[in-house]
Amino acid sequence: MIADLLPVAWDWLDLAIRWFHVMAAVLWIGTSFYFIALDLGLRRPPGLPAGVDGEEWQVHGGGFYHVRKYMVAPDDLPEHLTWFKWESYATWLSGFALLVVVYYASPELYLLDPEIIDLDPGIAIAISLVSIVVGWLVYDLVCRSPLGGDDRLLMLVLYGILVLLAWGFAQVFPGRAAFVHLGAVTATIMSANVFMVIIPNQKVVTADLLAGRRPDPKYGRIARQRSTHNNYLTLPVLLLMLSNHYPLAFATGYSWIIASLVFLVGVLIRIYFNRVHERRGHLVWPWILAAALFCVIVWLSTMPSALTGTAVSRTVEHRRLAADPQFAAVTEIVVDRCSMCHSREPLWEGMVAPPRGVVLETEDQLLRHARQVYLQSGRSRAMPPANLSAMDEEERLLIVNWYEAARH
Repeated sequence: MIADLLPVAWDWLDLAIRWFHVMAAVLWIGTSFYFIALDLGLRRPPGLPAGVDGEEWQVHGGGFYHVRKYMVAPDDLPEHLTWFKWESYATWLSGFALLVVVYYASPELYLLDPEIIDLDPGIAIAISLVSIVVGWLVYDLVCRSPLGGDDRLLMLVLYGILVLLAWGFAQVFPGRAAFVHLGAVTATIMSANVFMVIIPNQKVVTADLLAGRRPDPKYGRIARQRSTHNNYLTLPVLLLMLSNHYPLAFATGYSWIIASLVFLVGVLIRIYFNRVHERRGHLVWPWILAAALFCVIVWLSTMPSALTGTAVSRTVEHRRLAADPQFAAVTEIVVDRCSMCHSREPLWEGMVAPPRGVVLETEDQLLRHARQVYLQSGRSRAMPPANLSAMDEEERLLIVNWYEAARH
C-alpha cells in the first residue's frame, strides 16, 4: 500500500516545492527590482545631510515614504535594521530541492540522453553538481581579478563564459536539462553574490559602525557591482526556468545559441527599465534590438511554416490529418513510442498518470494532440524524453511530413 502511494506523494512533493520556489523567487525578484529602481531614481537636492548619497519620495497604499541612501553608512547604526537576504536563500534552496526531485531522482527521464553521450546516472549527477559549484567559483574569481575594475570588459568576459557553459551543457545533457542547468548555474551565482559577498560586506560595515570606525567605501562598491550583475541576470534566468514547457526553444539543433541570445534579450530589457528608473527617458532601440534577437531565436528554432500560415479550423484540420495516407503509419509510431507514458494507465514505473493528461492510445486522441506531437517529437526532440523508446529520425520525419502536408 505504501509503495503504491509513493509515486503520488512524490508528485505532490514536486508541486509543493515548485510552488514554494516560485513564491520565494517572486519575493526575491520583487525586492531586487525595487531597490535597483530606488537606487537609480535617487535625487540629490541641495541640503542633504553629510554622507547621504540621495533621497526619494514615494507614494504607495495611501501613504508617503521618504527614503534616503547613505554612500557608505550613517554615523550611528539604527536600532531596527531590515536585512533583505532570506528571499534569495529560500529561492536557491527550493530550486536545488526541485533539481533533486525532478532531475536527480529520475535521471533516465530528464538528465540522460544516450544519443548525446552515454553517461552513468551517477556521473551525470556529479557533472551537474560540479558545474554549479565551479560556475560560481570561476565567476567569483573573474570578478576579483583585475578585470573587476572595468565593468564593461568584465560583463563581456562573463557573457563569454555563459556562452561556453551553454555550449558545454548541450554536449552533455538533453535540451531541457541543459537549459535548466544553465539557469541553475546563473541562479547560484546570483544567490551566492548575496550570501558570499553582499551580506558579508554589509556586515563588515555594520561591525565597523558598532566599533566606532569609519567603514571602507570599497565594500559598498563591490556589493553594488554584484547587485548590478544580479539585476541583469534575473530575466534570462526566468526564461530558462520556464523554457521546459517549450521544446522549440530547448530541443532543437541550435538550443545553446538560443540560450546565449536569451541573455542578451534580458539585458536589453533591463537597460530600458534602468534608464526609465533613472528618469532619462524611454529608449526605443533596446526593444527593437531585443525584438530582432527574438526573431533570430525563432529562426534558429526552425519554427515551422505551419504555425505562421493561414489559419485552419480544428475540424477541417482533423479531417485532413485523418485523410492523409501517412496517418495510419504515424498512429502506429505514436502508439508504439509514446503510449508507454501517455496512456490511461502508464507502463513507466512510478508514473501514475499520463504527463499533462495527454493520452495517445487511439486515432482520435492523436488528432486531438497532433500539434503537440508534431512540435514535441517531430520538429524537436523533446519527446520521448532521452528518446527512451528509441524513436528514429525516419519516424520523426514521417510525423513532420504528415502534419505539414495536411496543413497545406
